[in-house]
Amino acid sequence: MNPDYISLHDKQFKPYLSAARLAEVEQELAARLNQDYADKKPLFLAILNGSFMFASDLLKLVQIPCEVSFIRVASYQGTSSTGEVKEVLGLTEELAGRHVVLLEDIVDTGHTMRMLLDKLATKQPASLEVATLFMKPECLQHELAIRYVGLSIPNDFIVGYGLDYDGLGRNYPDVYKVV
Repeated sequence: MNPDYISLHDKQFKPYLSAARLAEVEQELAARLNQDYADKKPLFLAILNGSFMFASDLLKLVQIPCEVSFIRVASYQGTSSTGEVKEVLGLTEELAGRHVVLLEDIVDTGHTMRMLLDKLATKQPASLEVATLFMKPECLQHELAIRYVGLSIPNDFIVGYGLDYDGLGRNYPDVYKVV
């Protein structure tokens, strides 16, 4: 067994993206956000659980006045989306007239994002955008115009850097893909 591989539950994962590469992507996203929201004081809504590392590292690079809050939704079981989205923790901030940016770890089927965008749009924000670290274009089942995409990746199941496999793997600084 290769010592770089990790085992989580019944699956093996091999190295895919380094923490250094993820940091480069976040620098690029933060530069765009700093420019696009320079005079807007956005509200960043990090979607838990998966986006916690991405949101933390990205927001350290955001150098404009902003607010940060969290919403928790779940749609995954094992290695695939259930197709059902359940909101676990709700939003307490007023969104009307605000510039809102959702921070997500990964967009694959788009079920979660579609539900959130539809739900949050009813609260009449001035603007509503998504910044995601990863996007799987070949998995999308919804029409989504995502303005801030760190990396488009193939349909491989990945863990690490906040992403998990049935609760395990979020703590790794690098990203691994299933073997």
